[in-house]
Amino acid sequence: MDSIVLESVSKVFRHRPALFNWMGRERSGETRALQELSLTVQHGKVLVLLGPNGSGKTTTLKLVSTMLLPDAGRVLVEGTDTSQQPEQVRKHVGFAVAGERSFFPRLSARENLDFFAALEEVPRKSRARRIDAMLEHTGLQDAADTLVMKFSSGMYQRLGIARALIKQPSVILLDEPTRSLDPASAAHFWNLVRGLPGQGATVILATHSFNEAVTVGDFVAVLHRNRLAGYRKIAATSVEELRAFYFQTTGEIDESAQLLARGCP
Repeated sequence: MDSIVLESVSKVFRHRPALFNWMGRERSGETRALQELSLTVQHGKVLVLLGPNGSGKTTTLKLVSTMLLPDAGRVLVEGTDTSQQPEQVRKHVGFAVAGERSFFPRLSARENLDFFAALEEVPRKSRARRIDAMLEHTGLQDAADTLVMKFSSGMYQRLGIARALIKQPSVILLDEPTRSLDPASAAHFWNLVRGLPGQGATVILATHSFNEAVTVGDFVAVLHRNRLAGYRKIAATSVEELRAFYFQTTGEIDESAQLLARGCP
């Protein structure tokens, strides 16, 4: 069964000049973020989105989460159309959002999670137990009662993941989740993600890391110039094989491979 379906989805951002455009430098126009993207993600699988900056990875996640709606095509989450029933879709989706502005700085990690758990209508009886479990899963148990204004970037990242998981969603969206994590924390996170399908969750993970992709992914979709450039299964695929597939489908130059071929460190 397909948990997520994107059918010929396109998204365009239209922009206008600023109100006080004295120099006349700004022009109205549009930016095509996605064009006719078709993808399916099977229930209980991890799909990795790879692609350069601006290729449409984050836009894809936002379309699945209903933060954005498609201009053409349709997005189905657990059989529900995001444009027709966005409230129903949001009950299924957890989107990991990290950063200082995502949380209340003068509340502790536990208090922040308690607030968002109440917002997501997590039953009061199970709320404390679930918060403790999320803090442990993300390695934040020792900082549970620390004000988040004192958190490092990596701790914010982990708290964002805990927030996404707090309502036990069937679809989990992760946008460069290990970007600010040290190697040990990243490895801990990879183990967490690999365990999610066993709990019945479907995951879409956007990343720039080939290492991360082959560690946690079942399938990979390569986005390039706002279109799907390549798609394949990555189980038992090496980092080198995935790297070659990526540069073959995007047509970009693998500068690191060229340096290694020249004997540069």
